Amino acid sequence: MDERIITAIEQPVDDWQYSLRPRRLNEYIGQDKAKQNLSVFVKAAITRREALDHVLLYGPPGLGKTTLAAIIANELGVNFRQTSGPAIERAGDLAAILTNLQDRDVLFIDEIHRLSRQVEEILYSAMEDFALDIIIGKGPRARSIRVSIAPFTLIGATTKAGALSPPLRDRFGVISRLEYYSTAALVEIITRAAQLLKIPIEANGAEEIARRSRGTPRIANRLLKRVRDFAQVDGLTTITDAIADRALIALEVDRAGLDHTDRRMLDAMIKKFHGGPVGLETIAASISETRETIEDIYEPYLLQLGFIMRTPRGRVVTEAGYTHMGVAYPKANDVPTLFDFEDM
Repeated sequence: MDERIITAIEQPVDDWQYSLRPRRLNEYIGQDKAKQNLSVFVKAAITRREALDHVLLYGPPGLGKTTLAAIIANELGVNFRQTSGPAIERAGDLAAILTNLQDRDVLFIDEIHRLSRQVEEILYSAMEDFALDIIIGKGPRARSIRVSIAPFTLIGATTKAGALSPPLRDRFGVISRLEYYSTAALVEIITRAAQLLKIPIEANGAEEIARRSRGTPRIANRLLKRVRDFAQVDGLTTITDAIADRALIALEVDRAGLDHTDRRMLDAMIKKFHGGPVGLETIAASISETRETIEDIYEPYLLQLGFIMRTPRGRVVTEAGYTHMGVAYPKANDVPTLFDFEDM
């Protein structure tokens, strides 16, 4: 799944985007509410000369959680240490990281919901008391010692806030959700990236890319780079809406930001199951994908666009979904009423 150009999941080819990331809050585009609140909390912590309260950033992938964490460290003027939940396999790995932090440093843990329970329990005392409870020995001779560590700020990032255990979630003093970006905000991001990459781009060209970026800056920057390739091969010195449209059509990214895999799911639901209701397992089998892939990758954006709906009896393609696929909406179909709709 990761090879899809419109996936929000980070890929190795996205490493070039690090050079485009803003370094300060005033350079960070979008997420105004989260940005305003974090600015206040950061200034207050600096004034008190204390470590900032622990911060949890959650929301879909590709929206800038890692970038925002690095910005917070820059604003605080402290060191930034980055790791991820799956990388911390043992409690000793986390203890080694924590004991090497300096006063008020920022520790960023991406995919924090994937920490093991054993590692997570070490975090509790570290976050609350800035101390590590270490067990020495085994059996009757085992004893616990407490080791003090420097006050620090933990910034956790997750795409699945509900997967965090309540004890861990409750230890975060600041919790911010990052939302999908508007087209206008993405136009700003694309224009800024084009300037840094020294690629002239017209406003209409930036808007054409933004509309197809699924509300996600990571995708927007990835599409910009691919459109640039088409423009340069065609001998164009400026990215226009025409070349952007032609390039994205060639990449099979349509005007709604769907690619061939999204359309294949909608096509299967319409042609094989008359638009639904149809269960996830059945959809997965019909397009040779896993239930988890559909639920985590395909479905969220289709729901956001209103092309499908969840109902108690399964997923249903909406009239907007039929229209996008160029198929007449079957008015006589047994379509559930709004009173039947609920999250599943």
